[in-house]
Amino acid sequence: MMADKIQAIRGMHDILPEQMVVWEKLEAVLHTLMRQYGYQEIRLPVLEKTELFKRCIGDVTDIVEKEMYTFLDRNGECLSLRPEGTAACVRAGIEHGLLYHQIQRWWYTGPMFRHERPQKGRYRQFHQFGVEVFGIAQPDIDAELILITARLWSELGLRHHLSLHINSLGSATVRQIYKEKLLDYFSQYAADLDEEACRRLQRNPLRILDSKNPVLQDLIRKAPCLLDFLDEESQQHFAALQALLKHAGIDFTVNPRLVRGLDYYNKTVFEWIIVEAQGAQNTVCAGGRYDGLVEQLGGHSTAAIGFAIGLERLINLLLPLTVTAVHVPDIYFMNIGALARQHGFILAETLRTQLPRISVVLDCSDASIKSQCKRADKSHARFALILGDDEIKSNTIVLKYLQQNKPQEILMQSELIQKVQAALSIVPQEA
Repeated sequence: MMADKIQAIRGMHDILPEQMVVWEKLEAVLHTLMRQYGYQEIRLPVLEKTELFKRCIGDVTDIVEKEMYTFLDRNGECLSLRPEGTAACVRAGIEHGLLYHQIQRWWYTGPMFRHERPQKGRYRQFHQFGVEVFGIAQPDIDAELILITARLWSELGLRHHLSLHINSLGSATVRQIYKEKLLDYFSQYAADLDEEACRRLQRNPLRILDSKNPVLQDLIRKAPCLLDFLDEESQQHFAALQALLKHAGIDFTVNPRLVRGLDYYNKTVFEWIIVEAQGAQNTVCAGGRYDGLVEQLGGHSTAAIGFAIGLERLINLLLPLTVTAVHVPDIYFMNIGALARQHGFILAETLRTQLPRISVVLDCSDASIKSQCKRADKSHARFALILGDDEIKSNTIVLKYLQQNKPQEILMQSELIQKVQAALSIVPQEA
């Protein structure tokens, strides 16, 4: 009797080897991009104290109340799996004394966790790439972050699939005044609001502007406009940002209904939105300023801005544009017989040492030559090496061409490295 199968937790998915080709390509582009702009990687714990997210995100937000994976550990301490990366970056910067009167440009990537209803592009364990900059108040850094994302879309062939929306939330004081105006406005139409909007009305009326309910769109369009309430400094900052983007040739839309769901944002906010998509799951990248958050968490007042990209959503966008590919080894090494397996094990290691840029798959089984040949064909390797007892005695090895219509060759083992270099067009490394 077979044991019951255990499946993955709903909303927490496997990334299979054949899917990793696209993931690795994306991650390589991200690493190169960050190096080009002089940003440094930071790696953060998956677990943090729950209080960190409560103080950053807010006690009455959906994330804290409904979506965080929170539990008591064996010491009775309340911990949470991180739902986003900004709070942890700020915590780390304060804890290690890296923010006061300093400029930091950081990036990170890794899994985040939210207990949401799983759907395409949204999972309970998902991956984010994020960038955070501390210590620069000028709008130039706002523009730089947007330029980084624009360059990323170009590198990935997505520039024409995404559009940039920007807005300014002004200062914390302006935002509070605007919240009160929205509360007064939407309260007049409380009977027309859906359940979600009614819940947001008292907690954070700005979030009603995020609603995708078509019934509410006319009401939202007629709501007071935040840009009409901006203080002079925020107006100048936003005007300077727009001038920089225009000068850099970045097209954008000023969207006065664009708000960020977390209370710590101020001034600049932006989103890159999928042009062809409709509905709630159309944002690939979102960011903005959060100049008050460092002080809110116990540090000195520090200007800060960042953005995050949902990698699953970006991967879904990339897949139709990506040629299907699999990891293909250069060489499939077959051994026939116990002595050949012992000798081939060392010979394969010699190949990897002498030619570190090639990949060698060693068949470690005692299967027949027929079975090993089938595996070699299935691997799509460019060449196969065959080593048997006869080859051991004659100090030779068989080179079989798997992707070319050429006869196999019998080589002296001493010729193997040079022959593989030539066949794979590898330039020998200098000593």
